[in-house]
Amino acid sequence: MSAPRRTLRRAATVTALTAASVLVAAGVAAAHVTVHPESYAKGATDGVLTFRVPNEEDTASTTKVQVYLPTDHPVLGVLVTPHDGWTAKVTTAKLKTPVKTDDGTITEAASEITWTGGKIGAGQFEDFDVAFGQLPEDTDQLAFKTLQTYSDGKVVRWIEQAQSGDDEPENPAPTLKLTAGDDSEASAAPATKTSAKATTAAADSSDSTARGLGIAGLIVGVLGLAAAAFALVRTRGARS
Repeated sequence: MSAPRRTLRRAATVTALTAASVLVAAGVAAAHVTVHPESYAKGATDGVLTFRVPNEEDTASTTKVQVYLPTDHPVLGVLVTPHDGWTAKVTTAKLKTPVKTDDGTITEAASEITWTGGKIGAGQFEDFDVAFGQLPEDTDQLAFKTLQTYSDGKVVRWIEQAQSGDDEPENPAPTLKLTAGDDSEASAAPATKTSAKATTAAADSSDSTARGLGIAGLIVGVLGLAAAAFALVRTRGARS
């Protein structure tokens, strides 16, 4: 094989591997368990939170999802939406500090929601909708630690919380930001409309991330081919 052809083949191989790694990274970036929408106004009422659970395993299915709700800043009036094939169990706990509302004093709230009986296959995801009566007013965010169990017994613990200024942890807990004003579209919308908006926003965000990384991969590919062409021209020039 001539030197120019070997140069082009090596360049093409490097380009393909680099582009593939970028595209793989795009898939990994969207694989965390997340909550949508990403923010609500403090004290928002009558809304919906959607927990998106993707399956990360190629040879096993997700068969159990456990979402833990904070009780130090409780979410009041939790209700779950039925999902075909899944059974939801809501566990409540006594509150250390009762919450006073217009309807009276609340002494217990949901502390865990467990979905079982269904299956999320490889390359698939499931959206679990949770309606709430009221969000807390005394915190800036809510972290929903989540356990994801697979059919082969593996358990992924989505429980890590990023500190200010740190990079995102490997297994981040789904986190909802609570804002000071009513600047969340979801907080003013009916529950069903909120769920639709949340799902659309999540899909758009995921698509944007994947699209951006995909474009980066194409740029890397073009640069690689350009380098190969330059090397070929230099080689021919040297031979002449």
